[in-house]
Amino acid sequence: MAKMEAKSFNSPDEIRTFEKGKLQLLNIAGVTIGKAVFEPGWKWSTSLKYIAKTKSCEAPHFQYHVSGTLKVVMDDGTEKELKAGDVSFLPSGHDAWVIGNEPVVVVDFQGMVDYAQASKKK
Repeated sequence: MAKMEAKSFNSPDEIRTFEKGKLQLLNIAGVTIGKAVFEPGWKWSTSLKYIAKTKSCEAPHFQYHVSGTLKVVMDDGTEKELKAGDVSFLPSGHDAWVIGNEPVVVVDFQGMVDYAQASKKK
């Protein structure tokens, strides 16, 4: 029988830092949940592309936007600005960046296992 679990981002299982950002990870009930903070000036294609070594972000994201404004442009040209209170699904193939002077904070329920780590593709 499954047991109740509770964890806090106040003491994450792992922290990854990258240019103008930080990712906190919790492993709970066999799932990895991530809380990302993107500082003003953060942009995936300049802050993480060199780590991922992919044309665009290939991690799909299912996330709740806690604060800030995030501009997302899909590889097909579709664009959206996401703000506090929004829930979004972003499939593979996108770039994103912070709009304005407020940090963007998102809680991501999918796609953070390998985020901010070198691509395993050869």
